[in-house]
Amino acid sequence: MLVFAASDKGGTGRSVTSCNVVYRRALAGAEVCYLDFDFGSPTAGSIFQIVDATRGVRDGGLHSYLMENDQKAFEEPRRIDVWNNSARASLRHRPPGAGQLMLFPGNQDGGEFRPDKEALRRCIRLLLELDEEFDMCLIDLSAGRSYATQLVLEATADDALRGVIARWLVFHRWTRQHIPAASGLVFGKDGILDVGERAGHSRKRLAESVKFVRTAVVDPDSAELRGLRPAQVAWLRDCDQDLRRLAADNHVGLPSLLGSVPLDPVLQWREQLLSDNDVVARDIANRKTVEAFDDLASSLVDDEMWAS
Repeated sequence: MLVFAASDKGGTGRSVTSCNVVYRRALAGAEVCYLDFDFGSPTAGSIFQIVDATRGVRDGGLHSYLMENDQKAFEEPRRIDVWNNSARASLRHRPPGAGQLMLFPGNQDGGEFRPDKEALRRCIRLLLELDEEFDMCLIDLSAGRSYATQLVLEATADDALRGVIARWLVFHRWTRQHIPAASGLVFGKDGILDVGERAGHSRKRLAESVKFVRTAVVDPDSAELRGLRPAQVAWLRDCDQDLRRLAADNHVGLPSLLGSVPLDPVLQWREQLLSDNDVVARDIANRKTVEAFDDLASSLVDDEMWAS
């Protein structure tokens, strides 16, 4: 299965949520990999706490693989086993029963680029090979109407990948600015559906493969907000209702929603993986946040969730 993580704006929590989702799938025993197609800012390595790949790698990253003119130079992109290479003690060894957790980093200072036919050919080959090797491949895309998004839409429209399950997660924060932006990325002019249709996708089928994920959602009834004054809680409830109406009007409401991630202090202060130890032993992360990641990881592979 291929999972594409997209967002119209930066700062949506797309990458940190995606990293946590593949981490939870690996803990559940799935063989998973994470491809950092955020070409302008390939920093997923920092979330996995890979010291040598916090801003991508110097050589052999996905930029090198996709852009290299000499076809023999980088026939395979570099892969990093997170279990063996993370600087974080709780990630340094694969837990019993866990599957592979592999990172394919971008190049340090690689930057955005316009893909050519050779880059498209290599992308198709890479996605096809990794889909056969892993249970789930999550491809984290650059924000907005990016070349990375165009590349994978063209790749998945190719006959070689038409039989592969491909699903899209579009991330947005729970704000008045982010909700219409997420809707525009999918349904707007030159959005995912427009570009995908031009590339050869069925617009209807592509639309059925897209779900939305809300991040940094404030629950007015959360225990963490008990210190607020009644007037503040009432105001938050009004804001939440306004956002729900806005989401429905922009076609990103409940029928299209895959999951919500609550606002969490740990993720606000430090973008990282949340382990069970962070909740139980260290008591620094909220259990509801980890449960939200678990629910997302399960929903991604639940065919019934995607049939509705």
